[in-house]
Amino acid sequence: MLDAMLYLVKTGCQWRSLPTSFPPWTAVYYRFRRWMRSGVLLRLHDALRALVRVRAGRHAQPSLGLLDSQSVRVASQGGTRGYDGGKRIWGRKRHILTDTMGLLIALVVHSARTHDSQAAAGVLSRTVAPRLRRVMADQGYQATPKSMVRRAFGWELEIVERAPAPGFVVVPKRWVVERTFAWLSGYRRLLRDVERECRTSEAMIRLAMTRIMLNRL
Repeated sequence: MLDAMLYLVKTGCQWRSLPTSFPPWTAVYYRFRRWMRSGVLLRLHDALRALVRVRAGRHAQPSLGLLDSQSVRVASQGGTRGYDGGKRIWGRKRHILTDTMGLLIALVVHSARTHDSQAAAGVLSRTVAPRLRRVMADQGYQATPKSMVRRAFGWELEIVERAPAPGFVVVPKRWVVERTFAWLSGYRRLLRDVERECRTSEAMIRLAMTRIMLNRL
């Protein structure tokens, strides 16, 4: 069942187009929905992240988080969507919080209309990381009250400004979350949001990260 789900998110095929070497697509889809709603996919993902960190000689739980967003276009299906005036994209926005290895800690998918600073609290509220002490974000989160983050979550929010030099400049540590988005772009199911529900989009992202971590192990 899990192999079929990982195949689908990697190749971008439809549920009905799963190869016959897998169980019937109806059974795989049923199991996917059930695991998504019961939190099985989330617990599997988080357990693998801890294992990958330990194998790399790090603590199982991260102490620093990197926050960023990505706007993606949606297909013709219904569901939540909106227009991102900054990126000029009609679709949805993915907010992810990663550790310094680029592994996913938390994510939220919502309408692209919502500004980054307004969505920050939603992402942080889904974060389960006992050792987390600091969160780094770009200037899109400038309007997020640092005092609110400190009071509500006990973490320090650090806004990283762009370097004054012209052209592209690698910002220390901040580039890691950008690399995670690049990893996700290698999964055809995620190139465009084709899911009707935002929580299904989030589950697909976790499946992609699950496959990335399994490959590392």
